[in-house]
Formats: sequence, structure tokens, C-alpha cells
Amino acid sequence: MKNRFDIVVIGGGHAGIEAAIVAAKMGHKTALISLEKNRIGLMSCNPAIGGLAKGQLVREIDALGGVMGKITDIAGIHFKMLNTSKGPAVQSPRAQADRLFYAKTAQGFIGKTENLAVIEDEAVAVLTKEKTISGIRLRKQGELQAKAVIITAGTFLNGIIFIGKEKMSAGRAGELPAKGLSDSLRALGFTVKRLKTGTPPRIHRNSIDYSKLEVQEPDTPPQPFSFSTKAIRQKQINCHITYTNPLTHDILRTGFDRSPLFTGTIKGAGPRYCPSIEDKINRFTERNRHQIFLEPEGYDSEEVYVNGFSTSLPRDVQEKAIRSIAGLERAKILRLGYAVEYDYFPPNQLNYSLETKKIKGLYLAGQVNGTSGYEEAAAQGFIAGLNAALKLQGKPPFILSRSQAYIGVMIDDLINKTHDEPYRMFTSRAEFRLLLRQDNADIRLMEYGRDFGLIDGATYNRFLKRKQEIEMLYAIIDKSIDAKVFNETLGSKSSPISHAQKIRALIKRPELTLKDLLALAGERSFSPASVGEVEFNIKYEGYIERQKRLVERFA
Repeated sequence: MKNRFDIVVIGGGHAGIEAAIVAAKMGHKTALISLEKNRIGLMSCNPAIGGLAKGQLVREIDALGGVMGKITDIAGIHFKMLNTSKGPAVQSPRAQADRLFYAKTAQGFIGKTENLAVIEDEAVAVLTKEKTISGIRLRKQGELQAKAVIITAGTFLNGIIFIGKEKMSAGRAGELPAKGLSDSLRALGFTVKRLKTGTPPRIHRNSIDYSKLEVQEPDTPPQPFSFSTKAIRQKQINCHITYTNPLTHDILRTGFDRSPLFTGTIKGAGPRYCPSIEDKINRFTERNRHQIFLEPEGYDSEEVYVNGFSTSLPRDVQEKAIRSIAGLERAKILRLGYAVEYDYFPPNQLNYSLETKKIKGLYLAGQVNGTSGYEEAAAQGFIAGLNAALKLQGKPPFILSRSQAYIGVMIDDLINKTHDEPYRMFTSRAEFRLLLRQDNADIRLMEYGRDFGLIDGATYNRFLKRKQEIEMLYAIIDKSIDAKVFNETLGSKSSPISHAQKIRALIKRPELTLKDLLALAGERSFSPASVGEVEFNIKYEGYIERQKRLVERFA
């Protein structure tokens, strides 16, 4: 029957995409419910994927068999590895994406997934029988029967947008909110609260004076997110940097009496680590400037995202403040910044599988759990979709620990800690971050993805080759380097040696790289990723062993 499914996913954002695709790939008849099919995968805020700790989440999703990394590699237009001046444990990949092409690519992945149907409608209620999910009710098409339901509605649940004193019902600019679903869960005994997030204005790219801006170039070559991507082929473009100034701050302050943030109109707490520009100048009065990143929304898009300038101030204040910034004196605002307040369900109502404690077969993932960010949402969506499928197969849930993945850290934090603001992932949240690097996500997690049937043969074979390379490298680093050869080649870079020494010992010198030493040993055929993995493990051997002992102690 067309109205009967194994798994129904409500919401076509980043969480919903991962949940629906993994559920369908696991062999279950799946429906993805979206208010508008052509808005699936659309980036509501920043047209970028990854960032500090967030990049690790994307790599983990990919290693398990998710799609966010693959989509980003296809749609990315500016790849950057962050924190390269620091140790590998806190380095994270990030990529600007072509916003519309990202959504189109995501929709393409959904379209080619077997067992997955997209239904354009609004879910207004979940249906239960004896505290077990039985389906959902759609506004137009009536009831759908389902054995599991995953809610990934983002900011759409009773969403309200604020711009100055204006407010309107919307889940995203120009899109209607979802009404009824929150009331349905509240009637089942769920606690429902409010949170707030915001987005900056978008300006016309031809109204910017680029001669006054700092240029931020992408990495060359760009590093892919997905372990299945061999190389990024598409053209990469620059981003730019400018700064606010005291005049900007004075202009912004003139609008504080009309700011929903300060007048008490907005009741929900906002993200502390992604504050609005008015919140920044109010909290950090000693600072006379704040950094602004100007990020193109696509190759052909006229819109430029003003990163660092999230605001819900009135139109006139936004326009004056933007035009007080160097390079933006003639800026034309195409879309105003705004704040959005929405319903969420405190995540202490969940099990580690992301199944709710009150209703069997009902799962929650993404911003409805009080998180902030595409990557956090996608990771939850993947876990919820996977566990819904496993439950229908009579198998135990897949639960990652804090020592296995950032995904495990996040879910543990959500369930066991009290949150009064949107939760964002940071490397500092992970006690075992030396073990949870972005570059070893495949080593940590890909075998799980393979066991679930979510990793294709070509990707898995490349992974096995990488593991073999790493084993070979561990054998090679026990080779000795002749003192004369070392001193003649690397003596100017490092202290000379008086006798032959093993590569394993020499690599612990901070000024030396394993690549240099392998060249001396006549070994040049290894991939940079495998060399980097072994180099890090040897250089930080003592710290890594200490963390492993801690993991064993708390296991």
C-alpha cells in the first residue's frame, strides 16, 4: 500500500537527508516528508560545511556511510583546513559550498536511492498505539502507517522570524512553519521548549569594493571530506575579510530599543558561540572591531553571505551599519538578517539510540534536540536513521562512546547534560581528541559502515590499501638512517647525529617530518594521509598511550 512505510522521516534538512538515505539503504521502505521538495537540502544559514570539530563530524558520518561529505565534495567552492598552525588533533576541514548546487546535489542523492519516496506535505501529528509509534498524519494526504518515525524538522516547529519589531510565522525566510507537530508530542507528555538562532544579511557581490578587503585563498590542493573522493576537480574561488569599526557599533546601538533580542520579544536562548553582532558589541564593549568574512553563496549567485554579522535589527539599522564597514560603503542588501525562534525537545527525553523514552519507534534528530549546526544535525540524523533500521531488523542499537567518535561525545552530552542554549560541537568537548582526529575517522569507523552494508567496494578497497600502507610504514620506521647520509641531507635542518639511528627515533624531533626521513630511506610511494597518520602516532606516542589508558580505565 502506498500509505504504508517502514520508516518515515519528517523534514528534509541535513538530519533528514542522512536519516532517510541510511534507512532506505538498510533495505527499508522509507518516506521523506518535506513541505517543499525543491527546498530539500537547502542551507538555511552559512553556505559552508565543516569547521572546528564540525569537520570531524562530517568525516565520521562519511566513514560510517553517510552522504554529507560526498555532497560537499561535489558542491564545494572553497576548501580550507583550519588550525594548521596547531596540532593535528584540533585541525578541521571546512568548505564553502555553492548553496543551490549543494541542495540540487542532495536531492540527486535522494532521487537515486532505492526504497526512498519523497512526499510533499506537512506532518501535523504522530500516531501511536500503546506507547508505540504507528504512523503520522499529514495535513493534505491523511494518515501514513509506519513502524518508525524520525522527526528532523529543524527550526520549522512553530517557527517565528524576527526583524526589528516585525515578526512573522516562518521556519525559514519565505517558508511556512510546521504547526501541530509540537502540540502532538506535547499531548504525549513530551517537554517542549523554545530556542533562538539567527542569520546575517546577504549583499550583492557587485556592490562590494574588493580593493579594500583582505583576500582569503582556498587551500591548494583542496582536501576532500569524503574518503571516497579521489580529488576535488571543480574551480575554487576566494573569500574576503573585513572588519566592523566604532562607527558600525554606534549605528548598531541606535537600534537596540527595537531589537527583539533586547526588548524581550524573543524568549528562547540563542547560541552563545555564534552570537549576533548586536550581542557581540553589547557583551564585548572593549573591542573596537569584529572580523567579518564575505563568503560567496555560489559561482553564479549574486548573493554574498556576511559571516559574523548575524542580526535581527531593523532594516534601516542593518543597512546603515553594513555601509559603515570598509569595502561595503555601497553594499546592496538582497536579504535582511533575521532571528528565528522555534520549538525543541530537551534531549534528556532520548535514549542513546536517539529513540524517545516515552514512545517506542519515535526518534528525534537535529535542531529539534537543541543542537546548532548542519553537521551536528546530519550526524544525529544518520544515527537515528541507522538505529531505526536496526530496530526493525531486531538488532541492537549502534551506540558510539566518547572515546570512539565526536558523534559519541555529542550524543552523550545531549542526553546527560543540561542545555539552556543551542549545543555546538567543539574539540574541547572531546576528552580523547588525540584519538578522534579528522584524518583517522576511517580507521576508527569504516569497518562499522562496511558491516552495515553502507560502504561501497571501491571505497572499502582503498581503505584496506591505506591500512596496509600504514602497517608497512610501521615496519619501515624501524629502519636505521646512516649518520653521514642524515647529516649531509638534513644536518642544516636538525642537529647532526654521530651514529645510525632508527627513523622511529628521529621522527620525534619536531623539526623533522616523516616524509623527509622516508626519502632518505628511499621510500617515496606512500600516500600523504598514511604518512601523516603514522607520523602523528609516533610524535605524540606518549600522549596517545596515556589517553588509551584513560579509555581503558573508564570502559
